[in-house]
Amino acid sequence: MQGYSGSVFGGLAQLLLDYYQAQALTVPEQLQHIQQQERFEYRIWRELLLGLEQQLQKPALGLDIAAYVQPRHLGIIAYLALSCESLGEALQRYHDFHRLIYDGSPLCVTSDIKYVSVSWEEPEAQPCQITDEIAIALMVEFLKHFMVLDQIHLYEVHFSCPAPRNIALYEQYFHCKVRFSQPLTRLLLPFSELSKPIKHSDQTLQHLLMQQAQALLEKLPHSTQLDQRLQQVILKGLQRDEYQIEQVAVKLEMSVRQLQRHLQQQGSTYQERVQHIRFMLARQYLKDPYLSLKEIALLLGYSEQSAFQRAFKHWTGQTPRQWRLYEQDIKT
Repeated sequence: MQGYSGSVFGGLAQLLLDYYQAQALTVPEQLQHIQQQERFEYRIWRELLLGLEQQLQKPALGLDIAAYVQPRHLGIIAYLALSCESLGEALQRYHDFHRLIYDGSPLCVTSDIKYVSVSWEEPEAQPCQITDEIAIALMVEFLKHFMVLDQIHLYEVHFSCPAPRNIALYEQYFHCKVRFSQPLTRLLLPFSELSKPIKHSDQTLQHLLMQQAQALLEKLPHSTQLDQRLQQVILKGLQRDEYQIEQVAVKLEMSVRQLQRHLQQQGSTYQERVQHIRFMLARQYLKDPYLSLKEIALLLGYSEQSAFQRAFKHWTGQTPRQWRLYEQDIKT
């Protein structure tokens, strides 16, 4: 992955803090300092990982750290993945938004009949094994977290760094052949894996969002099963930019006129329903300190951050930033 330029998503600082606390280690001042930051320099991330590696002298440390990852550590990518229906779609989301986690290390995804290759385009001038292994392990953990099965069947994993003494640790973790001193750090995934469905367990953020949607439904007069399906389709549609009434009507197997008539009977319009859901989601997303206003706007289906800010001020009389600060003050 590329040298020392770029930045890292703030949630990874929380991941590293969680690891320190789980291991009952003294947390470095530098790591404490970057908590709650939306982003921090990649250079700091590299220094923190190398410092921890030197302290623990633990083989395959990056794999150990990555095992602690949760959706909250990955921010917008986790939110977007929860609207996906297959591993292939989730992998595409990871590719599209990877820079929001590791800015400065672009991913390259290529495929043939048998395999999909996911690699970093340019390795560092002086590759660092721990940064490479945690980056690739984070992607594997990300994909596993949303799968029906607990294990993704990889074909091979390649690292550009020289082989360590205990290659077996890597092969036990990835459950496949792991090669070192390769031209690129990458993983090879059988093409057949891409069709595996995404799970929707009670522990996922999607469940939380659906709970929020259900609470909103209860405030509606005479809500029906159709209303619940409509909420869910709009929720997913916002994350996929597929929330126009024509697209939603197709998902509900209705005509646009039928959907409009249903909403009219409830004294509502389609646009009002979308805005209700956006407002509900906006308040949920603003509670996540690692999501920037730009990312929240994207999650809500706004092409510009300014459009989201105008809408939120219309809903609450406050800007999103003011609302977020007010909520933080209440907690403290």
